Amino acid sequence: MINGETQIIAHIGYPTHSFKAPMIYNPYFEASGINTIVVPMSCKTAPYPGLLHSLFSLDNLRGALITMPHKMVTAGLVDEISPTARVAGACNAVRRAADGRLVGDHFDGEGFVRGIKRKGLSLKGASALVVGCGGVGSAIAASLAAAGVHKLTLDDVQPSVVEALAGRIKTQHPSISLVLHSRDPQGCDLVVNATPLGMNEGDPLPIDMNRLSPQTFVGEVVMRREMTAFLIAAQARGCPIQVGVDMLFEQIPAYLEFFEYPSTTAEHLRSLARLSY
Repeated sequence: MINGETQIIAHIGYPTHSFKAPMIYNPYFEASGINTIVVPMSCKTAPYPGLLHSLFSLDNLRGALITMPHKMVTAGLVDEISPTARVAGACNAVRRAADGRLVGDHFDGEGFVRGIKRKGLSLKGASALVVGCGGVGSAIAASLAAAGVHKLTLDDVQPSVVEALAGRIKTQHPSISLVLHSRDPQGCDLVVNATPLGMNEGDPLPIDMNRLSPQTFVGEVVMRREMTAFLIAAQARGCPIQVGVDMLFEQIPAYLEFFEYPSTTAEHLRSLARLSY
């Protein structure tokens, strides 16, 4: 029941048709007796900076979840960002501190890494390929580097984005081996699709699947559908996989703590979620 004491978490992005967070957070808040609601807010690029600051003038705004295409610009719109967000060059969560400052953090990478570790993939000394170096891809790359991967290959349709991310990673992890502007999966222990490819029917696959070994773990970030064409093709080759929504379930406990709510487990969230595709 929404009433005059309801707290709001804005979920901002464009387009909103693939949003899954409200179907997970809201059942959890309801079951836990927490008077908060996550509300999808569709906003294109140009008006986004003004919208973000306007929303935080609301006294009952608890915070904001930020998704594509706004994660990278958000890092420059807040007053303080975490070390993870600084390496990623992006934010996907914003809250207002007691003194009024806006504080940003990034949890995509943590959620992705936590998920693949729980599925049995050891990252220490591993080789990983991340295709797509925008907000989510940069966060995953940063978390993979922090988790101890030995070799990290990065690619994006914008070469300058790849090079900027590589520079930030190298500053924090000088011993890591970086390969830029390649999406060849051969020899990789992990391949991540961090592009929007797969959101729409007929999208091309992000890599040459003929170069993919059955032993390679394949991860996805697209959440519009559980099994994208990329995951279906990878599974057909015998690869272990992680679906996009797994990253969301694994990162929500950290989000809850960031917004100063009682935390929970991914398993409990799954038991309550009302997902639809």
